[in-house]
Amino acid sequence: MEKPNTELLQGTLDLLILQTLAPGPVHGWGISQRIRQVSALVFEVNQGSLYPALHRLEHRGSIRSLLGTAENNRRVKLYRLTAAGRKRLAIEKENWGRIAAAVGRILAAT
Repeated sequence: MEKPNTELLQGTLDLLILQTLAPGPVHGWGISQRIRQVSALVFEVNQGSLYPALHRLEHRGSIRSLLGTAENNRRVKLYRLTAAGRKRLAIEKENWGRIAAAVGRILAAT
């Protein structure tokens, strides 16, 4: 059986990262693991995709990084949403809802 294509659409990773950061600051590995967990193992975000996306979002002002301490008392870089990031998340969620609804209508058409 062919493995399903689970590559994220362009821009979707940014949306998933912003949503993952909505409750509060998380380190990079935690973001990746949370996306994997919540998607029921459908999406696995590798470092080669995650960290460029985090840098892009930080450059755009949607997130900020800060130094923090992980559960094992190790220093880590945490990422958190900015006010601009919360606005961006709301817009992107609305856009995603429209896209998902349109795809659903097309798939339901006979």
